[in-house]
Amino acid sequence: MNNNSNTSTPFSTRKVLLATALSAAALMTASPALAGADKTNHPVVMVHGMAGFDDILGYHYFSDTYGRKLYTNCNWYSSCNKYLDWGQIGAAASMSPFHSSDHRGLQLADAVEAWMIANDFTHVNFVGHSQGGMDLRKAAKILHDRFGYQVVKVAYSISSPHRGSPIAKHVLDLGEGVSNIVEALADTYGDIVYGAENDANAALKQLIYDDYDPNDGVLTGAKQFNQNYPVSATYAKRYASTVNAQQGGNVNPALWITQDDYFNVDGDGYCVDDCSGDGAAGQGNGEQYDTDDDGLVGINSQQMGWRTQFHYNAWGMDYLTTYTDTDYVSNINNPTPTQMTSRGAVINQDHLDMIGIPNTTFRIRNFYGAIFHYIAQYDN
Repeated sequence: MNNNSNTSTPFSTRKVLLATALSAAALMTASPALAGADKTNHPVVMVHGMAGFDDILGYHYFSDTYGRKLYTNCNWYSSCNKYLDWGQIGAAASMSPFHSSDHRGLQLADAVEAWMIANDFTHVNFVGHSQGGMDLRKAAKILHDRFGYQVVKVAYSISSPHRGSPIAKHVLDLGEGVSNIVEALADTYGDIVYGAENDANAALKQLIYDDYDPNDGVLTGAKQFNQNYPVSATYAKRYASTVNAQQGGNVNPALWITQDDYFNVDGDGYCVDDCSGDGAAGQGNGEQYDTDDDGLVGINSQQMGWRTQFHYNAWGMDYLTTYTDTDYVSNINNPTPTQMTSRGAVINQDHLDMIGIPNTTFRIRNFYGAIFHYIAQYDN
């Protein structure tokens, strides 16, 4: 998100470099020796979260996997994602940085429809981070209704607050906190934050499980959104998600912007409704540093469809498999205790690590290569 963002051109089609060959040692490993991701059968659309795109905290969203500078600068001396196939087709969405998923999901659907028609594409895949993982569910339904068939093959979310985030309610409860944060971001990133297409209050109300203000005449909240835009085979062939958590001193300092003395997201307790009154479905256990959230979203909020398990591969590309121990979340508003509280297959990274804010321990482009490879197995 910066002054150079081209909001009139919501997509940038690009191809990416072929992966490097495996070393001889890698060929002898027992784990899958992947030099790079398989090319997906249909294009992949990357969907940013709140405060994107194409820059967040001074870094390219999705770590340049589909950063706007990637296509024109993609050659042997630039920083392309080497794990993606040379012929891989994809695009980066550009929606309002601050608005509800009802609004952003419609923007996404409009842009994807136009892009598909212009390029004669019949299907797409979605990869959404944070609020983007909610936006894509509305877009999938709209695209189905407009085209008359299941347009989206794989809908994949990363660190998404499908059942709300306590931080959203915490900021709204501050009152002036909302405008103060937006003003701080505007000072850094420019007028895009103040644009007519932005509504910070609507954005935050979307990320609270229940309707924040029953008296304002507008029905908001993640619970209602989940009812309107469900996980359904009618709208996407496969739903999958990455769940991550990291607390204590390892969380990126940028995540403390709304926290007073390390505000506790507390995201590993089971309750179908918001039993703690903190803005997210579930009920915490009161432990502040027990790795049950990623600094913004609890693990009890992140699973949509299948949970995936991340496998580190020292000799090549990391890879993802479907984690079946938590079963399939088809009704986001009514998960099982295991789905809300299990730490199985949880990646030990915070919310910003998952989009490429510098981290020396997490190979972010390798991770996105793994997502593309996973999608390629299911998007036929």
